Amino acid sequence: MAKGEGAESGSAAGLLPTGILQAGELPVQESKKKNQLSICNKLCYAVGGAPYQVTGCALGFFLQIYLLDVAQVDPFSASIILFVGRAWDAITDPLVGFCISKSPWTRLGRLLPWIIFSTPLAIIAYFLIWFVPDFQQGQTLWYLLFYCLFETLVTCFHVPYSALTMFISTEQGERDSATAYRMTVEVLGTVLGTAIQGQIVGQAHTPCVQDANASTVALEGVNRTQSATSLRETQNAYLLAAGVIASIYVICAVILTLGVREQREPYETQQAKPMPFFRGLRLVMSHGPYIKLIAGFLFTSLAFMLVEGNFALFCTYTLGFRNEFQNLLLAIMFSATVTIPIWQWFLTRFGKKMAVYIGISSAVPFLILVALMESNLIVTYVVAVAAGISVAAAFLLPWSMLPDVIDDFHLKQPHIHGTEPIFFSFYVFFTKFASGVSLGISTLSLDFTGYQTRGCSQPARVKFTLKMLVTMAPIVLILIGLLLFKLYPIDEEKRRQNKKALQALREEASSSGCSDTDSTELARIL
Repeated sequence: MAKGEGAESGSAAGLLPTGILQAGELPVQESKKKNQLSICNKLCYAVGGAPYQVTGCALGFFLQIYLLDVAQVDPFSASIILFVGRAWDAITDPLVGFCISKSPWTRLGRLLPWIIFSTPLAIIAYFLIWFVPDFQQGQTLWYLLFYCLFETLVTCFHVPYSALTMFISTEQGERDSATAYRMTVEVLGTVLGTAIQGQIVGQAHTPCVQDANASTVALEGVNRTQSATSLRETQNAYLLAAGVIASIYVICAVILTLGVREQREPYETQQAKPMPFFRGLRLVMSHGPYIKLIAGFLFTSLAFMLVEGNFALFCTYTLGFRNEFQNLLLAIMFSATVTIPIWQWFLTRFGKKMAVYIGISSAVPFLILVALMESNLIVTYVVAVAAGISVAAAFLLPWSMLPDVIDDFHLKQPHIHGTEPIFFSFYVFFTKFASGVSLGISTLSLDFTGYQTRGCSQPARVKFTLKMLVTMAPIVLILIGLLLFKLYPIDEEKRRQNKKALQALREEASSSGCSDTDSTELARIL
């Protein structure tokens, strides 16, 4: 009888799936295998960051000088375009984040459909930003309309792409590795954007007026036809660069869509009802580590954006390197690309807070050197290469530290999900709004100090203002940001504790889901 009972038991066991017999072992193994990202997955994910950086780099470095010297918009109107465009861009981030948080999960996921459907319209709007209309009366409205439209559409691409970091894997190490891939490609994107825009536009000679105070007379003189022809060539060069960059945008969006798959958190799938947006916003904005992180990066990002927005004018008029600024930009971005892997190793070895202090503060000595030195091309190239090291840290660290803040939030609010777009969109909102204010104020300050449109040279007050905008103002902002980082509470020890706690939470959720499934299967078989 004992033998018969054993045989019956063995027979029943043979009918049961192995998942029921090994419920405690397989979920963990399958979870680890599922969360492991291949190099191809990481590369496809990383390529998705290039469109935002390629277009953003071209607009950030070249739009101001394009509006002033090519489209011939007066400085006051240019400041309105730059400020309103950046401010609107900032506002769209939380709006898009709100819409994404309300989006249902589809066969493609919740984030990828936004990327797919925004891409065609974004490239059309981007191309029209660099088109000079024949009419003069409504030029300001033209550029304002298409600049705001493009920023809205690229936000519909970039906010879901940024939030995608949390959905490609649930493992911190995999996300950090994918972020390093992403930052490398994004810096390569800035190099590509700088190379395409700078080299194509640099081949065309933008005409200037030798005597800025007599610009009207000069334009009506003997060289008027030659000047107009040269200006048209420059305008066509900007259109050609826009077409090439728009093509890159589309290719990268296709690679991202085909090569990345969204994953849902195990404990999130057990939630039947999504979090209301405004309740989620209130919880996010009351999360201390998040506020301290964005406060620190707000000032450091603002410093680098001031340099970016005024660098072309600074090189052209203050240093006198009219034909070299695009090559200086390439030197900065190439240096940043090379040092991204080094910073990834450094933050893994010594921690992210230490990488912030050393990486971002390393720009200060070189900015001081630029402020004090005379115009010297060789020294300027050396400073550009050294500055790229700090730019790499500024690129990598914010996006590497935001997932840590979100993990900390999930531990404190384990039953809240769908807040990832809020975290990313409001971080971008604050930095973009601040950059809009800074660009608007800097362009207005050039107007007040007597900036001459299309002048071959500028008054001494304009040159001094540009030097302050590119050197002393960023130094002050960097120092304020580094002081705020002292308050940021998530160090390496805290990260390790959070990682262990989250892993336990996920295994518990997976075991719970597996137990429910196995009970149903067992009842069906019996």
